[in-house]
Formats: sequence, C-alpha cells, structure tokens
Amino acid sequence: MNTEIAAIDLVRDDPTYYTASTVPELVEIDPVRVLAREGRGEPGGQAHLEAINALNAVVGGIRDLVQDRAALAVPPLEGLWWVEDQRPAFDVPREEWCWQLLMRIPDPIGARMVDGLVEKLGRAAAGVALITLSEGLCVQALHRGPYDREPETLAAMDALMMREGLIMNGRHHEIYLTPVTAHVAPADIETILRHPVRAPDQ
Repeated sequence: MNTEIAAIDLVRDDPTYYTASTVPELVEIDPVRVLAREGRGEPGGQAHLEAINALNAVVGGIRDLVQDRAALAVPPLEGLWWVEDQRPAFDVPREEWCWQLLMRIPDPIGARMVDGLVEKLGRAAAGVALITLSEGLCVQALHRGPYDREPETLAAMDALMMREGLIMNGRHHEIYLTPVTAHVAPADIETILRHPVRAPDQ
C-alpha cells in the first residue's frame, strides 16, 4: 500500500539550506537526513555516475511508494569531497578524490522504507544508506561558473574563516543547484560550497 504524505519540496520548504550569497557568509545548518553512497574516483567517472544512479533509483522508489508521486519533489544532488593526502585537493589527481554523494529525504520517510527499497533494488542501489548529516556552523558561498574555477570562491571563504578565527570542522560540501548531468553553459552552473567550521579551541 502506498504511503500518503503531504506535498514536500525541500528546496521550497528549507530555503536556509538551499540558498547562499555569492559573498561568503556564516550560517547555522540544522541536521538533515540524507541518502548517502561513498566512493572514490573522478567526477563524472564510472563510479561517480553509478553512485548518482543508485541514489536516483532509491529516490524514485520512494516516490513510487507515496500516494501522489508528484507530491515528493526530487532535491538537488550533494557531495562531500576529500583526499587522503596532505596536498591540496586540486593538486591530487582527480581519480584519487574521495566522495560521499548525498540526497536529502523528508522526515516522513523512515529507515524501514529506505532499507526495504535498497534490498528490493539490489545491485542498482548497492551501498546506499540513510544517515544524518550534522554540520552546524558553516562558511558557505554560491559559486557561479565551472567547477574548475571553484578555488576562487574557496579562497574567499578561506579569507572569511581567517578573519573570524575559524578552522575546518568537516568535509568540503557541494550542493548542485544545477544538475551535474545538465547540458548548460559552464558559466551558468550554480553550486553552493559549504564548509563546517569551529573555533580552534573547541
């Protein structure tokens, strides 16, 4: 039997999470529940695309189980990125980048439903898990333009962290307001860049 839920559009209902200024700013982010799949490899590579497909398969399965499929809007893809290296990430070959791709789900969707779908979908959803992402205080900015120009926005975020006496307290977080598979001009791509932060003595 399908689950009945009210219409949910997380982008509309949680603007704090999905909006950012092009000027770096400090924001407080509440914990959110996300589907997650971890992996390693270059953006757009086979492993990366397989992970995106796995998340989409689970979200599609959730939408099939609700009373009105259109009531649950699909939220933007997100990703946490890091390298297992002391060098800056952009100095590390892209095939060595580590990532955890994320997709938010609304609170009415429970772990039992997610676990059941992952089991039912089998290989298509292998590795997908429901987790809580808790970031708290963050520095963020909206990056407009191609991904390889992100260092310019990150430098401005680092400058704000330095002025405020803050250090990183988690992984580099990206929210793809422009779908990563969309065919748009690089200059039109919009991505929220977010860094959890803390004071050095905390």
